[in-house]
Amino acid sequence: MKLYDTLEKKERLFKPLYDKTVKLYACGPTVYFYAHIGNMRTYISIDVLKRTLIHDKYKVKHVMNITDVGHNIGDGDVGEDKIKEEAKKEHRTAEEIIKFYTDSFMNDLKKLNIIKPDIISRASSNVEDMLKLIEILDEKGYLYRTNTGVYFDTSKVNEYGTLSGSSFEKLNKELKAGARVERPEGLKNITDFAVWRFSKPEEKEMVWDTKFGRGFPGWHIECSTMVMKFLGEQIDIHCGGADHISIHHSNEIAQSEAATGKKFVKYWFHGAFLIVDGKKMSKSLRNVYTIEDLEKKKFMPLSFRYLVLTVHYRNILNFTLDVLKSADDSLKALYVFISKTSAVKDGTGIDEEFIRVINSKRDEFFEKAYDDINIPIAITKMYEFINIVKKKALTKNEADYVIKIMLDFDEILGLDFNMHLNSEIPKEASKLIEEREIIRKARDFEKADRIREEIKKKYKIILEDTPEGTVWYKSSELY
Repeated sequence: MKLYDTLEKKERLFKPLYDKTVKLYACGPTVYFYAHIGNMRTYISIDVLKRTLIHDKYKVKHVMNITDVGHNIGDGDVGEDKIKEEAKKEHRTAEEIIKFYTDSFMNDLKKLNIIKPDIISRASSNVEDMLKLIEILDEKGYLYRTNTGVYFDTSKVNEYGTLSGSSFEKLNKELKAGARVERPEGLKNITDFAVWRFSKPEEKEMVWDTKFGRGFPGWHIECSTMVMKFLGEQIDIHCGGADHISIHHSNEIAQSEAATGKKFVKYWFHGAFLIVDGKKMSKSLRNVYTIEDLEKKKFMPLSFRYLVLTVHYRNILNFTLDVLKSADDSLKALYVFISKTSAVKDGTGIDEEFIRVINSKRDEFFEKAYDDINIPIAITKMYEFINIVKKKALTKNEADYVIKIMLDFDEILGLDFNMHLNSEIPKEASKLIEEREIIRKARDFEKADRIREEIKKKYKIILEDTPEGTVWYKSSELY
């Protein structure tokens, strides 16, 4: 298996630190608002990486944080904490904001069939551990104080900025010239960042009294702390969006390696941006979509997952409603293929040449999946497999073998193929669907619609007629 490493800027043969165990950390959401589809693209990409590792017989320990304190408006250490700011707007407590948007995010993960991390930890639950890490950095001489907080001196790190392909000198020169990021007063270097910020006297929520002063942790120290607490000082894979490379992840590397003297991460895995209609998502352009927005437009969440899978994780994805509709149609056609193939009942023979050919396509699928998670090319191999199958009059034994391979593909794709097996719905519902198909072919559409409503009401199953055939969904999975 090969993975592209952002730090070394090339694909590398994947070899974990410890045999077949993979320690994987993913930056979680800042829970001050709904996650948008750009965020969810990153989590789908991480999920596919994890599924691929599991399929390749690795044991993955996956940790994800929930940022519920310390993440300010913008990338600089100035301005309000995002959660506190949202709490003011909504006239709610910070805790109410955190719970509401965390629940929303977890619900989105479920809708997108993303495997839940082994450990999900709120930043605010780990402040004591953060203070221990801050103390180590202070003792080693990496920190200094200003009137706004305690800061990390990036000039003391030899290779600061390497992750982004830059350097300490170049970054400071560029940031100073462009004034791209607003910074607090009293900094020694424009790239320095807060590990602890002092709170205002009137602040009551999410503040701690410590030897460093009354306040709250900086955003970057949170992830380093939780990595070390749950996975150790060195890990195999650190994941996140491309927007984290130049600041958040560069700062994680600086403080972690300064504290331990060890290489922090073996492989850095970053997903590219999602844009909408060729433009960056922004509230001012009114082009920000959430999973709930897509559901309101009658799209399945898994259709968005399918769309994400068709573009390599390191390439920009240009989202439009038209390409989502195409993905929706393609996924429904796959479900029809699954249901029709699993419904084959006759014959016990097996054509050995047929099995050899489809096995070769199966091997090609996983060969591409293991090559830097090249799922778009793997999907083309799946369709080559399907086209071969469609030309064959299958026996039941052959059909069962085809389904076995499709479910094997889905271990990585995560498109819930198993939910569309003919055996997965009640026999009574299956019989009604067959009767309805006969009635529909006789063009008695009024009666066919009545049966559709009966199935929906009685069995909570939604039927949809597509050019490929009729496909069904459990109603809770749709809208």
